[in-house]
Amino acid sequence: MTKQVRRAITILILAEFLVCLGISLVIPVMPFLRNEYHFTATEMGIMSSLFAFAQFAASPIIGRFSDKTGRKPVLVVGLFLFMVSEALFAITNQLLFFNISRIIGGLSAAMYVPTSMAMAADITTKRQRAKVIGYLSAAFSGGLILGPGLGGILAKFDYKFPFWAAAALGLLSMIALTVLLPKEEDIIPKDEISKEAGELVNRGKIRDILTTAVVILFSMILISSFGLQGFESIYSLYVNQVFHFTMDDIALVLTINGVLSLILQVVLFDRLVLAFQEKRVIRYGFLISLIGTLWIIFAHSKWEVIIATLFAFTAFDILRPAITSLITKISSGNQGLMNGMNMSLTSIGNIVGPIMSGQLLDMSPHYPYVVVAIFLAISFLMTYLLRNTEERQPSIES
Repeated sequence: MTKQVRRAITILILAEFLVCLGISLVIPVMPFLRNEYHFTATEMGIMSSLFAFAQFAASPIIGRFSDKTGRKPVLVVGLFLFMVSEALFAITNQLLFFNISRIIGGLSAAMYVPTSMAMAADITTKRQRAKVIGYLSAAFSGGLILGPGLGGILAKFDYKFPFWAAAALGLLSMIALTVLLPKEEDIIPKDEISKEAGELVNRGKIRDILTTAVVILFSMILISSFGLQGFESIYSLYVNQVFHFTMDDIALVLTINGVLSLILQVVLFDRLVLAFQEKRVIRYGFLISLIGTLWIIFAHSKWEVIIATLFAFTAFDILRPAITSLITKISSGNQGLMNGMNMSLTSIGNIVGPIMSGQLLDMSPHYPYVVVAIFLAISFLMTYLLRNTEERQPSIES
């Protein structure tokens, strides 16, 4: 890996961390915002859904666009829109502009997250890629873990201060990426990687991209996204209602999970992929998450729930980068489109999963996790439909 490639990866990781930190800074403030402006729960729900919907609609289009025009301009514009979104949220006091801010935020996420993954795939070999994607996933998780605590501290000065801080982080990230990220033509390898990618981009037809393996993988992403979001979105409500977890209990579990997640993604993920390959990591990830979910349903004590939760959440944290890594290897070209479709399908889970689980929770506390277990079981079985794509892909090691 050359010095310029290492610098590019460092900038991508740093910017992703700052953006995710900015996104999660505002989480503790949302209840105060609702009380300040007397918004209804429905209005707050719509506000959150608009972000996910914009991300869902824009991700494949922007991904395809970045394949044709280059990654860096899309990344810069994405960070600029993130800054605009947070600044608008800090300035306004009207519901319409709050909603517009969330739409802009969803567009910024659609531009930055899949494009950064696509660029990382462009400039690395297959052997290097799992480690780099693990680092990007760790930056994503780390920002989301640290953000709420920092946001709570900043909100003591003013409840809108976290939004200004997020906008400042967006501006800092945009400047750093614009100035320090090398030109793409200087860091994308000119050997077999660029040759293969060029051939695929030149063909440019969806039917050439959607191979059997890709269709199965995307179907798996769509099905599993309902299960993953269904599990995560109502977790705090479920354990509070059924096992009487306090906020301290929930915070402890999520903190321990966050630390385990960072260790796995930074230290162990690359080794797991080298040892088992992505297909088996995905298969075992779904199996472990299924076991954790069923364990929670039949648990009788808090400690059982905590252990089962760590099983499930740890598996989820391995699944995401493993699926992304496999997607980048199935099609060495069209990385923007592939990662954009990945983000778009995941966004469907972000929109529908919480609604589905919320309605099931109103019927019975255990219904949401029974349905989640079914989704995870289907996803686990679908991994056996994936052939070993590594054997059918030409070697692109430098």
